[in-house]
Amino acid sequence: MLALTRKKGESLMINNNIEVTILDIKGDQVKVGIAAPREVPVYRKEVYLQIQKANKDALDSSGVYESLQDLI
Repeated sequence: MLALTRKKGESLMINNNIEVTILDIKGDQVKVGIAAPREVPVYRKEVYLQIQKANKDALDSSGVYESLQDLI
């Protein structure tokens, strides 16, 4: 993991097309702005994990997952 120190108003770049900017700092909360192309999904981690679980549950309940394992 890369750890960086940034002040309010400062940014960092990811690849050539994603900019992360520190918008505000209040106590122990940091407001972060992310500028990324529309095709790049950006989620809070807890939402991302819920999406992954829902996708896995949908595969498990439909029997597709087991069918794919049988093919392998």
